[in-house]
Amino acid sequence: MKLNFQRAASVIKNAKALIITAGAGMGVDSGLPDFRGPEGFWKAYPPIKQRRLTLPEMSTPSWFESDPQFAWGFFGHRLLLYRNTQPHHGFQILKKWGEKKEFGYFVYTSNVDGHFQKAGFSEERVVECHGSIHFMQPTKSYNYIWPTPEDLEFVIDNRTLKAQPPLPTGPPGLPIEKQVMGRPNILMFGDAYWLPGRTDDQEERFYEWVKLLQKQPVVVVEIGAGLAVPTIRNTSQGIIKYSRHEDSYLIRINPNEPQVIRPVDFALPMNCLDALEAIDAYMDK
Repeated sequence: MKLNFQRAASVIKNAKALIITAGAGMGVDSGLPDFRGPEGFWKAYPPIKQRRLTLPEMSTPSWFESDPQFAWGFFGHRLLLYRNTQPHHGFQILKKWGEKKEFGYFVYTSNVDGHFQKAGFSEERVVECHGSIHFMQPTKSYNYIWPTPEDLEFVIDNRTLKAQPPLPTGPPGLPIEKQVMGRPNILMFGDAYWLPGRTDDQEERFYEWVKLLQKQPVVVVEIGAGLAVPTIRNTSQGIIKYSRHEDSYLIRINPNEPQVIRPVDFALPMNCLDALEAIDAYMDK
């Protein structure tokens, strides 16, 4: 494994650009819950276990219509959790690597927690492909996205996971009688109502930047992205293929599903922070 870390450090140092692709495993070392399988989800949310609901069944827009207190109990709890959790040191390691590159860095993440921005990554260099809990939209009627108010708080019954009224409404600026139930600007399961405008703008910036990297040596560091929803893994592999440079590599960090397609790429069966610290130890040697 030592040789893997040493070689990984070498290819990162030689790259012209760093692309960070991240799934839910990125937040585990910060103390965020791992929702791998229903048991992990239910451990974090016992009231949902009582209803025998899985994450795909819970994370749907229909709850904001049928039981908005339950919907906002779940998403309100997540909002407060993400606000109160500090990003682990691995974020700073990645930021340090990326800022040294000729073409800089970009982050492409399915996480909705906003922790890359919280760790100091530029808002202009982050793509949140599933949206962000720090932005809101109406459940219906209006095509409008607004920042989640920083003073938004919830009182949540831990037995039922229901948030007490008043619940968020919007869009802001309209008379209260014209406002509708608000919801996070997050792509949920079976979600025909998600407003993708903010993410579309992020992706446009990202792919314009990626065009500059064709025939340049790049490194993709992928962290905690599993096979169940392969958006992040497919993006990682697509970037390497697009770069068309023999010195472009994928470093896949995943304790359970580290497999890579090309033998020259890196499969590190580890948690995020351990792997990043092990590589970083060789960066100045």
